[in-house]
Amino acid sequence: MLRTLRFGCLLLAGSMVLPVQASLDHHLLSKVLQDHVAEGLVDYAALAEDDRLETYLTQLAETDPAALSTEEEKLALWINAYNAYTLKLVADDYPIDSIHDLATGGMIIGWLIKRTAWDIRFAEVGGETYTLNEIEHEIMRKQFDEPRIHFAIVCAAISCPLLRAEAYLPERLEEQLEEEGRKFLADPSRNTFDLSQRRAWISKIFSWFGEDFGDNDAELIRYLARFAPFAVAADMARNAEEWKVGYQRYDWSLNDQAQPGS
Repeated sequence: MLRTLRFGCLLLAGSMVLPVQASLDHHLLSKVLQDHVAEGLVDYAALAEDDRLETYLTQLAETDPAALSTEEEKLALWINAYNAYTLKLVADDYPIDSIHDLATGGMIIGWLIKRTAWDIRFAEVGGETYTLNEIEHEIMRKQFDEPRIHFAIVCAAISCPLLRAEAYLPERLEEQLEEEGRKFLADPSRNTFDLSQRRAWISKIFSWFGEDFGDNDAELIRYLARFAPFAVAADMARNAEEWKVGYQRYDWSLNDQAQPGS
């Protein structure tokens, strides 16, 4: 249920004047995720039939992020918006094998001509319509000094972080981001660490967004030491310059409960 603390500006929608709400209760999204997400995988077939996701997105469209009073409220909203609109994007075209199936011309051509799933302008928040790229790069990465968003936002691929089965909440955001960081770094299908060789084979996410974690591999390793398994964390922090970094292959298969082997 949307909890209204005060009203922001007014939006014109046809002949109707709609208030832009200044606060959003994310528990509806939590209920949707709890019902359709298990071990990070999504039951997209069931989600496509669940009207509650559309109700939550309508509430996002009517919520003014600028009117929120804390950075935690704003960041939680944008993380949830990214994840919820990604779910909608896939559910609306399901069944598909990969989010790249939604690109114009397929994965490679879509990247070249900037017509990927992340370039579709459809995500409405506070009366403005965004692409997923804009939410991630122009808002979250630019406006918040928070690399841990990369543990929380999920692009519907197997190699993404596991989708949390609850919404991100302002009052628990620190705890949730820390937990997702530890889970992501502890998952050997996404990140592995060899102490004897001081070798880290890590997610391509840390290559694509390396500047968010540091200026070089040593700074990246020191950052990851905060979340790495206990057996390697201390050495990573003390001897970061001696660790070598490699990147794992990224699996773009859909994070679908119905996928073979899931």
